[in-house]
Amino acid sequence: MTASQAIRRHQARLARCARCPKMIGRPVMGAPVASPVMLVGQAPGSKEVDIRKPFAWTAGKTMFGWFYGLGLDEAAFRSRVYMAAVCRCFPGKNPGGGDRVPDATEIRNCSSWLEAELRLLKPQLVIPVGRLAIAQFLAAERLASVVGQKHAVRAHGFETDLIPLPHPSGASVWHRVEPGRTLLAKALELIGSHPAWRSLLPGQGTRETRPRGQAAR
Repeated sequence: MTASQAIRRHQARLARCARCPKMIGRPVMGAPVASPVMLVGQAPGSKEVDIRKPFAWTAGKTMFGWFYGLGLDEAAFRSRVYMAAVCRCFPGKNPGGGDRVPDATEIRNCSSWLEAELRLLKPQLVIPVGRLAIAQFLAAERLASVVGQKHAVRAHGFETDLIPLPHPSGASVWHRVEPGRTLLAKALELIGSHPAWRSLLPGQGTRETRPRGQAAR
């Protein structure tokens, strides 16, 4: 079975997931593309549930603007990068406003889907977006301690490069003021120069992912 076939089968199972009673709507997924680059978001919002695409609203416009500067527009990004998330369903709204942060049980319930995708695709580059996504890979109290750097991590039996990004939400000013603005620029420069990213650029062709390291035994 090819990686493309395996990820399609995986997503068919994911689409039927109903483990978390407080979550709203069906799981939101990106295209089933076998890519050497994986983006990991936090959780979809209400617009993403309706549109059926991750990062489909205002935060996405900001994020895809970042990647456009690295050579991929939104359509190309969606067709060439595997888009995952910590939680795949909309958590709902907080009583005081804003989206509810998934609780520990919901994160644990959904973690098996992300783990399976990492094992299936063995991406050479993982881009976690936002504090919750970053925390699945790195222990960091502050964004400034991890954004703007490339981290070599071991994730579920293989080694990969991790380049964290801040969340592009309009509610956050971190990426628009210092030191966030400079650290975001450094992170994007690292992504743009990474061989896995460069392999996705127009004229480079796309390919099935290959393992970077030995699987855990």
